Amino acid sequence: MRPWIMQDLHISWLVAAWSFGLVVGVISVMGLPYGAFSGLGWLLLSLVLLLPLLKNQQRWMVILVLASGLLCGVWRGSVGQVGLDYYKDLVGSQVVLEGRVLEDPDVDKRGRTVLRLSEVVIDGHTLPGNIWAVTNKNDTIRRSDRVRLSGKLTEGFGSFVASVYQAEINGLERPVPGDVAVGVRDWFAERVRMRVPETEAALGLGYLLGLRRALPTGLIEALQIAGLTHVIVASGYNLTILVRLSRRLFVRVSKYLAMLSSSAMILGFMAVTGASPSMSRAGLVAGLSLAAWYYGRKIHPLVLLPFAAAITLIVNPHYGWNDLGWQLSFAAFSGVIILAPLAQSYFFGDKPPGTIRQIMGETISAQLVTLPLLVLSFGVISNVALIANLLILPLVPLAMLLVFLTGIFATVPLVGDLLAMPTSWLLGYMVQVAEWLAGQPWAQSELVIDWRMAFLAYLIVVGAAIWMKRASGFKLRESSIVE
Repeated sequence: MRPWIMQDLHISWLVAAWSFGLVVGVISVMGLPYGAFSGLGWLLLSLVLLLPLLKNQQRWMVILVLASGLLCGVWRGSVGQVGLDYYKDLVGSQVVLEGRVLEDPDVDKRGRTVLRLSEVVIDGHTLPGNIWAVTNKNDTIRRSDRVRLSGKLTEGFGSFVASVYQAEINGLERPVPGDVAVGVRDWFAERVRMRVPETEAALGLGYLLGLRRALPTGLIEALQIAGLTHVIVASGYNLTILVRLSRRLFVRVSKYLAMLSSSAMILGFMAVTGASPSMSRAGLVAGLSLAAWYYGRKIHPLVLLPFAAAITLIVNPHYGWNDLGWQLSFAAFSGVIILAPLAQSYFFGDKPPGTIRQIMGETISAQLVTLPLLVLSFGVISNVALIANLLILPLVPLAMLLVFLTGIFATVPLVGDLLAMPTSWLLGYMVQVAEWLAGQPWAQSELVIDWRMAFLAYLIVVGAAIWMKRASGFKLRESSIVE
C-alpha cells in the first residue's frame, strides 16, 4: 500500500489549493513594490510547476499547486498595480479627470452624490483602478455614463486608488444606446411607483433590483441599525431567492427549462444591478452551482469558494485589496453554504428544513460569519438584528414577488389596484418594523476590536463548524444554493 502522501487526490482539491494560493498571492501584493512581479516569467514559472499533474495527481502535489497559485496570484496582482504609482505624484493636487460610472450612484448622509469611477483618464493617460468621487446632488448621472470632473485628488481607501471629495462635474456623456438594462430597470421602477407609495416602493425596488438610490436617507440608516442592509443591496441573497424560485417553478416542466430560466435570471439580474464585487461573486457562484445541478454533479463548498474568489481576482485583482464588499460577500456565502447546513443537520437531523427555517438558518449563519468583519470595520454592533431579521426576512420573497407583479400589471385597471394593496401593506409593515427597532435606545452598541480578536472569533466559528460536522456526519458536498 502506498504511503498516505503518495495516494491519489481528486483533481477538485488541487483546483481548490491552486485557487487558494492565487487569492493569497493577489492579496500579498499590497505589501510589495508596484509591479514588482509583473513580468511574464513569473506566470510561466507558475505554469511549469503544474506540469507534474499531467502524469498523476498525488497528495504531495498540493505543495506544488499552492506554489503555482501563489506565483500566479502575485503576477496577476502586480500586473494590476502597473500604473497605480502615477496617482502618487498627483495626490494633493487639483486634477481634471474622466471616468465611467461603474455602479449606480449613491446618496450620502449629506445628500451628495457618490460616484465610483473606472476607466480613468488623467492628462491623456488611461489609468488602472477605481476612484471614489463625491459631488453635489446630481440626479442626471446614471451607471455607465462617462463624466468629466475636477477637484483635489486625495488618497484612496479600500480598493479605491484615489478619492475626490469635492468634485465639480464639468461634463457628462451618455453612450448610445447606453446601458439598456438600466433603462429597462428605471422603466419598471416608475411603473411600481405609479401604484405604491414612494417609501414603500423604494424598499421594494431595493429588494427586487438592489436599487438603493431611491431609498430615503432616514430609512437607509434605520436598515443599517437593524442589520437589514443585506436585503436592499444587490447581493447573493436576492439572487439566490430568484434562482431558487425559477428553478423550483420550471423544473416541474423540464430540467432544461429550469436551467435556461435560472441562467436568464442570473444574467438579467447582474445586468440590472451591475458588476459590483458582491454581484460578481454571487453571479459566478450561482452559475457554477446551477451548472453542477444540471449535470448531476456536486461541488464541495471548500472547492467552490476559493475557485470563485480566484476567478473574480483574475478578472479584477483590486477586489482583493481591502474591498470590504468583496470580503463580506464571501464571508456571507461561507455562512450560507457551510455553516447553515451544518447547523440544520446538527440541531434538526435529517429532516429537510422548511422555507422559513432555511431562510432564518442561512441568515443567522451569514450574520455570524460577517459580524467580526463588520465590527472590525465600523466599531458598532446591532442588538436588534436578529429580531429584525426574524420579523422581516421570511416575508422578503413574497414582497419581491408582489413588487414584480405590481410593476408588470401596473397599467391594468383593477388588477393593478388589487396587487398594489397587499404590496403597499406588506412593505409598509417592513418599514415600520425597521424604523421602530432602529429607534430603540438599545438598538446599537459600540464595540471596538482589533484584527487579533476578529481572527479569534473566526477560529471559534471554524471550530464550531468542525464540531457540528463530526457530530452530525453531514456531507458538505450535498450543500447547494440552488436547491
